[in-house]
Amino acid sequence: METVRAVVPQVQLFDDVVVAEFKASLRGELLQPHNAGYDEARTVWNAMIDRHPALIARCLGAVDIINAVNFARAHDLRVSVRGGGHNVAGNAVCDQGLMIDLSPMKGIRVDPVRRTVRVEPGAIWGEVDREAQAFGLATTGGTVSHTGVAGLTLGGGLGWLMATHGLVCDNLLSVDIVTADGQLLTASEMENPDLFWAIRGGGGNFGIVTSFEFKLHPLTPDVLGGMVLYPMTQAKEVLQFYREYARSAPDNLTAFAGFLTTPDGLPVVAIFVGWFGPLEEGEQHLEPVRKFGPPIADLVGPIPYRQLQKMFDDAAPFGLHRYWKSGYFQELGDNLLDLIIEHTTAKTSPMSVVIFFHMHGACTRVNATETAFGHREDQWDFDIIAQWADPAEADHHVEWARAFWKTVEPFSQGVYVNHLDADDSARRVRSAYGPNYERLVAVKTKYDPANFFRLNNNIAPSSA
Repeated sequence: METVRAVVPQVQLFDDVVVAEFKASLRGELLQPHNAGYDEARTVWNAMIDRHPALIARCLGAVDIINAVNFARAHDLRVSVRGGGHNVAGNAVCDQGLMIDLSPMKGIRVDPVRRTVRVEPGAIWGEVDREAQAFGLATTGGTVSHTGVAGLTLGGGLGWLMATHGLVCDNLLSVDIVTADGQLLTASEMENPDLFWAIRGGGGNFGIVTSFEFKLHPLTPDVLGGMVLYPMTQAKEVLQFYREYARSAPDNLTAFAGFLTTPDGLPVVAIFVGWFGPLEEGEQHLEPVRKFGPPIADLVGPIPYRQLQKMFDDAAPFGLHRYWKSGYFQELGDNLLDLIIEHTTAKTSPMSVVIFFHMHGACTRVNATETAFGHREDQWDFDIIAQWADPAEADHHVEWARAFWKTVEPFSQGVYVNHLDADDSARRVRSAYGPNYERLVAVKTKYDPANFFRLNNNIAPSSA
């Protein structure tokens, strides 16, 4: 298998004067391979990614981003953009180009009166949750607390609160964004609305967002949530129960399911639940999950929302090697469940997980063309996540995930753009944008006709 891990020889692309002038234009650091902090800055969540930029601009504000974009354009450099560094495909890091690193930009300002929050692009969701929950507020924010705000939002953004309040991008009010020509624009429903439409699901194709403004919603610090674990021998019965339970859930209830291995090495099937309404009402809605089985363990109860947001963190730590396959299933028929259980039982690493994220409620009541995120059906985002520690084992685990996906792909319609891996074909990228692809091409052609921002799940401009 061809991997992204390679030793890339470093070449001198610029003379010292050019580098010094660029460095002087930045408030943040400019790192080269010989500088302290370079290797840390180029390291991202997926340890499969081992790329070596020629330069890393660690930006502290919009002007740094503008200067970095202008420098890259003037010198015809490949550009990658890092926010939280969580993207499985590793698009945050490039070889022999300029990495524009936004991770130092972590400003978060909550307005509790207007119920909004302004967030810079280096922030992660756990940091946003901390600030918003101090005022009894929250917005949809993923399922792993160290996911970056920028990448999740631009790809649409599935999360625990999506049935109650919509996707992350549905809660976006405005952005400030640097386009390929170095302009700083505001995009909202009132200003540059075509660009605002495109960034809500179209990924990083259109520019670099310097700040996001989200609407917030009242949410008490304590919710009902957790997981119920069942033995693998009950897997089919559990998933048959789960598909009906999830489909009948009200907006205040989110139910995911998955296969994982417990810390003591026991493979299990689990149902993960979160209730975001009155606690006393939630007890009756969660009772069917807790009574089904009998389960191995019932870990559901009152829990701080911030802790619920961290429930998957231990299964998704930084530093593991990862390979990911994903797609949407609108139905979970018995034949499909049989195939999923068969391949999951044969998984090659105890760290690997298989998970169903159910989409229903508020996020499915948005018209498919209202935002660039067009997959608005009541459905499951299904994910095969191969994870392992030893880089020498890559072929073995990747082959498991590929064979698994080849078997179940015929049941899939479309894919979540944030869950595309590096080797997913152009066909799959197009399917991620659903009915909105041609309109996205038109916006891309307007704002980035030379495809300057191309290290992403790329929408090629018509001019290309």
